[in-house]
Amino acid sequence: MGIQERREREKRIRRQQIMVAAKNVFSDKGFNRTTMEDIANRAELSPGTLYLYFKNKEELYASLSIDIMEYLVERLENLLGQNDLGMGPEQKVDALMDVLFNVYEHDPLLIINVFHLQSSETLKNLSPELLSEIENISRRAIGAFVKIYIEGRDKGIFIDKHPIALADILWSLFSGVLLWEESKKIINKDKDFIEETLRIAFEVFIRGLKKTDG
Repeated sequence: MGIQERREREKRIRRQQIMVAAKNVFSDKGFNRTTMEDIANRAELSPGTLYLYFKNKEELYASLSIDIMEYLVERLENLLGQNDLGMGPEQKVDALMDVLFNVYEHDPLLIINVFHLQSSETLKNLSPELLSEIENISRRAIGAFVKIYIEGRDKGIFIDKHPIALADILWSLFSGVLLWEESKKIINKDKDFIEETLRIAFEVFIRGLKKTDG
């Protein structure tokens, strides 16, 4: 391994070290109460070292969100390839619920981060490069559902509505249910109805998506 390769590898390891520390601190203290100094202390690094990798805590927060979105897109694109297994558009929409819930279970904190990020002022403090990365990964996630919907519409199974609007509604449904149910869990840990509520919400959505006779 050459000197340049070694340096790049060390940078990747250090960046991952910072992101793991940030995730833990955000989980313990919440976004608003967390400082870059808190994250530096958890990572056992100087604050100056953090700023070599991230210009502020908003960029750290967004980078964590990108990680879970990439995992989500990977799962969605795998679902799109299920034609060979005889899975039609109706089955794929049903399977979307399992994909989304499994991504939530994979890392609840990070998927909740995504929803907080998209509804906050945080986006205004990100670099153009990071905003572009978020836009691209979001487009791929939305595009996965759009492809499934168009397949069903063209086969006469689904209603004829704007594909992007339907994808946005589905994403809003997912994020809204998770944020609401997570807030209820903070008040009462025994109230964990996320999966049940999501399944009911998706059942209602899918019924409205299907074309009716007459």
